[in-house]
Amino acid sequence: MNDRQDTPRIIALWSAPRARSTAFFRSIVERGDLAALHEPFCNIVDFGETAVDGKTVRTEGELIAAMRALSARRRVFFKDTTDYRYPAILADARFLREVRHTFLIRHPDEIAASYYALRPEMSAKDIGLEQMYELYEAVSATGQRPVVLDSEDLVSRPDRTMAAFCAAVGLPPRPEALHWRPGSREEWQRTDRWHTDVSNSSGFTAKSTQYAVTVHNNELLAEFSARHEPFYRALFDKRLIVA
Repeated sequence: MNDRQDTPRIIALWSAPRARSTAFFRSIVERGDLAALHEPFCNIVDFGETAVDGKTVRTEGELIAAMRALSARRRVFFKDTTDYRYPAILADARFLREVRHTFLIRHPDEIAASYYALRPEMSAKDIGLEQMYELYEAVSATGQRPVVLDSEDLVSRPDRTMAAFCAAVGLPPRPEALHWRPGSREEWQRTDRWHTDVSNSSGFTAKSTQYAVTVHNNELLAEFSARHEPFYRALFDKRLIVA
Protein backbone atom coordinates (compact mmCIF):
# COMPACT_ATOMS: atom_id res chain seq x y z
CA MET A 1 0.00 0.00 0.00
CA ASN A 2 1.20 3.51 -0.73
CA ASP A 3 1.85 5.91 2.12
CA ARG A 4 -1.02 8.00 0.81
CA GLN A 5 -4.48 6.74 -0.14
CA ASP A 6 -5.98 9.28 -2.53
CA THR A 7 -9.62 8.44 -1.86
CA PRO A 8 -10.06 6.62 1.46
CA ARG A 9 -13.74 6.05 2.17
CA ILE A 10 -13.20 6.18 5.95
CA ILE A 11 -10.75 8.50 7.71
CA ALA A 12 -10.00 7.94 11.41
CA LEU A 13 -8.49 10.39 13.86
CA TRP A 14 -7.27 8.51 16.92
CA SER A 15 -6.49 11.05 19.62
CA ALA A 16 -5.02 11.00 23.07
CA PRO A 17 -7.52 12.45 25.56
CA ARG A 18 -7.40 16.23 26.05
CA ALA A 19 -5.40 16.69 22.85
CA ARG A 20 -7.74 19.25 21.17
CA SER A 21 -9.37 16.57 19.07
CA THR A 22 -12.85 18.02 19.54
CA ALA A 23 -11.69 21.25 17.92
CA PHE A 24 -10.34 19.13 15.09
CA PHE A 25 -13.71 17.37 14.82
CA ARG A 26 -15.52 20.72 14.83
CA SER A 27 -13.40 21.88 11.92
CA ILE A 28 -14.22 18.72 9.99
CA VAL A 29 -17.94 19.29 10.59
CA GLU A 30 -17.54 22.82 9.27
CA ARG A 31 -16.23 21.43 5.96
CA GLY A 32 -19.63 19.91 5.23
CA ASP A 33 -18.34 17.26 2.82
CA LEU A 34 -17.92 14.32 5.21
CA ALA A 35 -20.19 12.26 7.42
CA ALA A 36 -18.58 13.03 10.80
CA LEU A 37 -18.89 10.71 13.81
CA HIS A 38 -17.84 11.84 17.28
CA GLU A 39 -16.19 9.17 19.46
CA PRO A 40 -18.37 6.27 18.31
CA PHE A 41 -16.18 3.52 19.78
CA CYS A 42 -15.85 5.40 23.07
CA ASN A 43 -19.64 5.83 23.16
CA ILE A 44 -20.12 2.07 22.95
CA VAL A 45 -17.78 1.55 25.91
CA ASP A 46 -19.25 4.36 28.00
CA PHE A 47 -22.93 4.22 27.07
CA GLY A 48 -23.43 0.86 25.40
CA GLU A 49 -24.47 2.36 22.07
CA THR A 50 -23.86 4.98 19.43
CA ALA A 51 -25.67 6.26 16.35
CA VAL A 52 -24.53 5.92 12.74
CA ASP A 53 -26.64 7.32 9.93
CA GLY A 54 -29.71 7.43 12.18
CA LYS A 55 -29.33 3.84 13.37
CA THR A 56 -28.28 2.64 16.83
CA VAL A 57 -25.42 0.14 17.08
CA ARG A 58 -24.26 -1.55 20.26
CA THR A 59 -21.04 -3.44 19.52
CA GLU A 60 -17.74 -2.57 17.91
CA GLY A 61 -18.45 -5.09 15.15
CA GLU A 62 -21.83 -3.52 14.41
CA LEU A 63 -20.22 -0.09 14.39
CA ILE A 64 -17.57 -1.12 11.89
CA ALA A 65 -20.22 -2.64 9.63
CA ALA A 66 -22.39 0.49 9.87
CA MET A 67 -19.48 2.77 8.96
CA ARG A 68 -18.63 0.59 5.98
CA ALA A 69 -22.24 0.75 4.79
CA LEU A 70 -22.35 4.53 5.20
CA SER A 71 -19.02 4.96 3.42
CA ALA A 72 -20.46 3.34 0.30
CA ARG A 73 -22.62 6.47 -0.10
CA ARG A 74 -20.54 9.16 1.54
CA ARG A 75 -17.00 9.53 2.81
CA VAL A 76 -16.79 9.09 6.57
CA PHE A 77 -14.63 10.76 9.18
CA PHE A 78 -14.62 9.68 12.80
CA LYS A 79 -12.58 10.81 15.74
CA ASP A 80 -12.09 8.76 18.85
CA THR A 81 -9.91 8.72 21.92
CA THR A 82 -7.45 6.06 23.01
CA ASP A 83 -8.06 6.09 26.74
CA TYR A 84 -9.74 2.77 25.92
CA ARG A 85 -8.41 -0.24 24.06
CA TYR A 86 -10.63 -1.50 21.23
CA PRO A 87 -10.05 -5.25 20.71
CA ALA A 88 -12.41 -5.62 17.75
CA ILE A 89 -10.40 -3.05 15.79
CA LEU A 90 -7.09 -4.69 16.59
CA ALA A 91 -8.53 -8.02 15.44
CA ASP A 92 -10.02 -6.70 12.19
CA ALA A 93 -7.22 -6.73 9.62
CA ARG A 94 -9.51 -5.42 6.90
CA PHE A 95 -10.54 -2.39 8.98
CA LEU A 96 -6.94 -1.66 9.90
CA ARG A 97 -5.97 -1.84 6.24
CA GLU A 98 -8.84 -0.05 4.48
CA VAL A 99 -9.30 2.94 6.83
CA ARG A 100 -6.91 5.89 6.55
CA HIS A 101 -5.66 6.09 10.13
CA THR A 102 -4.31 9.31 11.63
CA PHE A 103 -3.15 10.02 15.18
CA LEU A 104 -3.15 13.16 17.34
CA ILE A 105 -0.67 13.31 20.21
CA ARG A 106 0.01 15.61 23.15
CA HIS A 107 2.68 15.49 25.84
CA PRO A 108 1.55 13.18 28.68
CA ASP A 109 2.33 15.82 31.34
CA GLU A 110 -0.29 18.07 29.76
CA ILE A 111 -2.80 15.29 29.26
CA ALA A 112 -2.47 14.23 32.89
CA ALA A 113 -3.17 17.69 34.31
CA SER A 114 -6.08 18.39 31.98
CA TYR A 115 -7.66 14.96 32.49
CA TYR A 116 -7.27 15.07 36.27
CA ALA A 117 -9.05 18.43 36.43
CA LEU A 118 -12.15 16.75 35.01
CA ARG A 119 -11.81 13.26 36.51
CA PRO A 120 -9.60 13.08 39.62
CA GLU A 121 -10.26 9.33 39.90
CA MET A 122 -8.39 8.74 36.63
CA SER A 123 -6.04 5.79 36.18
CA ALA A 124 -2.78 5.41 34.29
CA LYS A 125 -4.38 4.01 31.13
CA ASP A 126 -6.44 7.20 30.73
CA ILE A 127 -3.42 9.06 29.36
CA GLY A 128 -4.06 6.95 26.26
CA LEU A 129 -0.66 6.97 24.57
CA GLU A 130 0.22 3.34 25.30
CA GLN A 131 -3.02 2.13 23.70
CA MET A 132 -2.46 4.55 20.83
CA TYR A 133 0.98 3.15 20.14
CA GLU A 134 -0.39 -0.40 20.05
CA LEU A 135 -2.96 0.71 17.47
CA TYR A 136 -0.34 2.62 15.50
CA GLU A 137 1.81 -0.51 15.31
CA ALA A 138 -1.17 -2.64 14.22
CA VAL A 139 -1.97 -0.20 11.40
CA SER A 140 1.69 0.01 10.36
CA ALA A 141 1.82 -3.80 10.11
CA THR A 142 -0.69 -3.62 7.23
CA GLY A 143 1.76 -1.58 5.14
CA GLN A 144 0.07 1.76 5.74
CA ARG A 145 2.16 4.60 7.08
CA PRO A 146 -0.17 6.44 9.48
CA VAL A 147 -0.20 10.20 9.83
CA VAL A 148 0.80 11.53 13.27
CA LEU A 149 -0.09 15.11 14.20
CA ASP A 150 1.21 17.06 17.17
CA SER A 151 -1.55 18.98 18.96
CA GLU A 152 0.84 21.88 19.55
CA ASP A 153 1.12 22.29 15.78
CA LEU A 154 -2.66 22.14 15.53
CA VAL A 155 -3.20 25.15 17.79
CA SER A 156 -0.08 27.17 16.94
CA ARG A 157 -0.31 26.81 13.15
CA PRO A 158 -3.77 25.39 12.39
CA ASP A 159 -3.82 26.53 8.77
CA ARG A 160 -0.65 24.67 7.82
CA THR A 161 -1.41 21.66 10.02
CA MET A 162 -4.89 21.13 8.60
CA ALA A 163 -3.61 21.68 5.06
CA ALA A 164 -0.93 19.03 5.64
CA PHE A 165 -3.52 16.66 7.09
CA CYS A 166 -5.81 17.15 4.11
CA ALA A 167 -2.97 16.50 1.67
CA ALA A 168 -2.03 13.32 3.52
CA VAL A 169 -5.54 11.82 3.51
CA GLY A 170 -6.68 12.99 0.09
CA LEU A 171 -9.05 15.80 1.06
CA PRO A 172 -9.22 19.19 -0.64
CA PRO A 173 -8.15 21.96 1.75
CA ARG A 174 -10.93 24.12 3.20
CA PRO A 175 -9.33 27.12 4.95
CA GLU A 176 -12.77 28.49 5.79
CA ALA A 177 -13.35 25.47 8.03
CA LEU A 178 -10.75 26.77 10.50
CA HIS A 179 -13.52 28.91 12.01
CA TRP A 180 -17.02 28.07 13.22
CA ARG A 181 -19.92 29.44 15.23
CA PRO A 182 -19.57 28.88 19.00
CA GLY A 183 -22.00 26.42 20.53
CA SER A 184 -22.42 22.84 21.66
CA ARG A 185 -23.11 19.99 19.26
CA GLU A 186 -25.64 17.19 19.53
CA GLU A 187 -22.85 14.66 18.95
CA TRP A 188 -21.19 15.45 22.28
CA GLN A 189 -24.16 16.31 24.51
CA ARG A 190 -23.66 13.23 26.70
CA THR A 191 -20.07 14.28 27.39
CA ASP A 192 -20.56 18.02 27.13
CA ARG A 193 -18.46 18.96 30.17
CA TRP A 194 -15.38 17.58 28.40
CA HIS A 195 -15.91 19.90 25.44
CA THR A 196 -16.70 23.26 27.07
CA ASP A 197 -13.69 25.03 25.58
CA VAL A 198 -14.62 24.04 22.04
CA SER A 199 -18.29 24.88 22.57
CA ASN A 200 -17.21 28.38 23.59
CA SER A 201 -14.71 28.77 20.76
CA SER A 202 -14.89 29.95 17.17
CA GLY A 203 -11.60 28.42 16.03
CA PHE A 204 -8.35 26.83 17.15
CA THR A 205 -6.75 28.59 20.12
CA ALA A 206 -3.35 28.14 21.72
CA LYS A 207 -4.35 29.29 25.19
CA SER A 208 -2.46 27.80 28.12
CA THR A 209 -4.50 26.64 31.13
CA GLN A 210 -2.95 26.72 34.59
CA TYR A 211 -3.92 23.65 36.62
CA ALA A 212 -3.75 23.35 40.40
CA VAL A 213 -2.69 19.69 40.20
CA THR A 214 0.09 18.71 37.80
CA VAL A 215 2.89 16.19 37.45
CA HIS A 216 5.08 18.65 39.37
CA ASN A 217 3.07 18.45 42.59
CA ASN A 218 1.30 15.09 42.34
CA GLU A 219 3.39 11.90 42.42
CA LEU A 220 0.62 9.75 40.96
CA LEU A 221 0.20 11.99 37.92
CA ALA A 222 3.98 11.99 37.50
CA GLU A 223 3.94 8.17 37.49
CA PHE A 224 1.11 8.09 34.95
CA SER A 225 2.95 10.46 32.65
CA ALA A 226 6.24 8.61 32.96
CA ARG A 227 4.56 5.34 31.94
CA HIS A 228 3.34 6.92 28.69
CA GLU A 229 6.42 9.04 27.94
CA PRO A 230 8.19 6.36 25.82
CA PHE A 231 5.10 5.90 23.65
CA TYR A 232 4.73 9.64 23.24
CA ARG A 233 8.38 9.96 22.22
CA ALA A 234 8.10 7.12 19.71
CA LEU A 235 5.03 8.71 18.10
CA PHE A 236 6.51 12.22 18.26
CA ASP A 237 9.47 11.02 16.21
CA LYS A 238 7.03 9.89 13.50
CA ARG A 239 4.96 13.07 13.44
CA LEU A 240 4.15 14.98 10.30
CA ILE A 241 6.54 17.92 10.11
CA VAL A 242 4.56 21.09 9.51
CA ALA A 243 6.83 23.63 7.81
